Amino acid sequence: MKTIQLPTINLRRKSKDVLESPEALSASLCAAMSTEQTEKSSNGAGGEKRKNKIRFPDRMRMRGLMKRHKRKPPEVPVVLDFNQNLEQNHLAEASQHLLAQEERLFSSEAADEQVPCTDGEENRLQKDYEALKLQLRMVIHDSFNTDNQAALKSAVTTILQEEERDHVWEKTEKHERPVWRPMECREIHNTLLQMVVEVRLQRANEEESGADKLSTSLKKDICRMGKRIQNDLLQVVRDVQGCYPPEFDVCNMYTQLYHQAFSMKLQELTQSNTELEDCIYILSWINDYYPKGVLQQKELQSHINSEALGPLLPTEGLKTLEEQYLSHKEAEVKTSLSSALKKEEEHWQTGEKPELMDNYYISHLALDVIHLVDGAIKEAVTILGNEDKAQRILFQLSSFLASYKKSIKELLKGKNKDISDILKASLVSIKQLREYIKARENLPEDVKGTWLSTVADLRESCHRYFLSTIHKELKRHYQKLWTQAWFSSSHNITGDLLSALEDQTTRITFLKPACMEELLSQLHTEVMMEYVRRMLKRKMKLKEKGEQETAATFLCEDSARINALFIRIGSKEKWLSNVLPKMSEVLRLQDAGSLQLEIVTLARTYPDISERQVLALLQLKTNLSSEDVRNIKDSLIENRTSPVSEPPPPFFCNVPVKRMLI
Repeated sequence: MKTIQLPTINLRRKSKDVLESPEALSASLCAAMSTEQTEKSSNGAGGEKRKNKIRFPDRMRMRGLMKRHKRKPPEVPVVLDFNQNLEQNHLAEASQHLLAQEERLFSSEAADEQVPCTDGEENRLQKDYEALKLQLRMVIHDSFNTDNQAALKSAVTTILQEEERDHVWEKTEKHERPVWRPMECREIHNTLLQMVVEVRLQRANEEESGADKLSTSLKKDICRMGKRIQNDLLQVVRDVQGCYPPEFDVCNMYTQLYHQAFSMKLQELTQSNTELEDCIYILSWINDYYPKGVLQQKELQSHINSEALGPLLPTEGLKTLEEQYLSHKEAEVKTSLSSALKKEEEHWQTGEKPELMDNYYISHLALDVIHLVDGAIKEAVTILGNEDKAQRILFQLSSFLASYKKSIKELLKGKNKDISDILKASLVSIKQLREYIKARENLPEDVKGTWLSTVADLRESCHRYFLSTIHKELKRHYQKLWTQAWFSSSHNITGDLLSALEDQTTRITFLKPACMEELLSQLHTEVMMEYVRRMLKRKMKLKEKGEQETAATFLCEDSARINALFIRIGSKEKWLSNVLPKMSEVLRLQDAGSLQLEIVTLARTYPDISERQVLALLQLKTNLSSEDVRNIKDSLIENRTSPVSEPPPPFFCNVPVKRMLI
């Protein structure tokens, strides 16, 4: 009997870390047996003499090997039931569980499969849905809890899932739907958010700090509510918003809810009579702190649409508060302006000279007035949020200007030894007031015109004090103009006038240059008017062509000398240099037709020249026939209706002619 030698089985590791699998182990065993048979064939019969022994692996080693080769079973996920999901606030998963049950019980496929829907199952499902709703409410109610964000996100997913199923059931008849359909989870959500917002505002007075220093309880309430809105909206942007999909537009939703709740609170607070202090504070919140401080925070701007929000107070309620504030502010400004003027009047009586600055006298009255008015308007614009409404305060200038005019008039009547210096200082204030009024773009034109007229009267009163003295000194020189003596020695008489004129103007010192310029411009105009007035008095009769041409030459020379002096000392009325040369052409021309054209040109250049003044000018030329004068007059009436596009300032209308000439 032959002994069969079995191949030795190597059960060692292939390497330090890798073990053979059972399949590999079997393959090795087969390979070893095959090798042994091959060797047996090659050894021949001599091999039969060997004695074969079977070696079994150590039992303990075999167990360890099999244990190491045993596969680890895959992890099976733990599936939570409805109640477990609900307890852990996995509302979306709990909702899916109920939706699956609902579909099993009520779908058409289930009906085809004849799956019975018992009342017990439907009742249990209804109770589960009620439990889901309750938990959903609790999570939404806790939206501002930062530890609740995962649950809130799951709740929002639940709302969308249930809303989608509600839409499916809308296609069926009402009696065919489950009693819990529609769930209306979004409506529940929106209603709950409104309640949450209202409660948080109610609790703001207890939970928000930082308003203890405010003087009234109303101020504290409003301030704390405002801080609550600010902080909550920031939390919505930072935390809550991430739990919602964009379609909810949750930032604008919260903004609208807080806006509406804040509006209701403000309406409650303003139902009874409101103290002025509280009135101002409420208006400040409505028009400044809330829209600019709360809603316009950098972190909120890109997330909310504040322009879509309505007013915090209804029109009537807001109008009442605005009227209360404006009436108070108008009275306050009026009192302040009156006090400023009274202070100025008292300073006039002290015997002290006005303040000297940069070598001219100044008065601070206008700057004080402008500062008062502008400050009040600026405050009102902030509190009212409306520049047009705030402009009401500006109208207090009307009574101030009237009072100021009266004060200057009384000053001129008195015998104050410093009146000259006071008026020089006053001219500075008057100019500042005029420039301020001109710059008010929102001021109605009729009001602006009235105020500028009052300011012009004020300036005229001051100017008249200085100019009347100058004209009084120049009177004896004026009287020689356009007399036979002037015709014989025009250069000397006009020269004397100019010397006296320059002497008088140099005596006016410590007057602000801009005011001096205006005074000299007015004097320039008045001297030219007086010259024309003397000319049109017709004390001279120019009988011949030669006399008329000579007079025309003198007229041009006088014009050049007078205007050169005034331009040199500071007048800006350069246009006056053309008046006398235009009139001289009437004296120079002899042809009646040319005279007609020249008179029409003169009237179109100076639209304020009157027919009486034209006739007085023509009467200087005694060689004109009555018919020529009549024709010129008719031509003037017919053709003067088209003045030049930019006529000079009024001039002839201020030159009197005593009697009508026919």
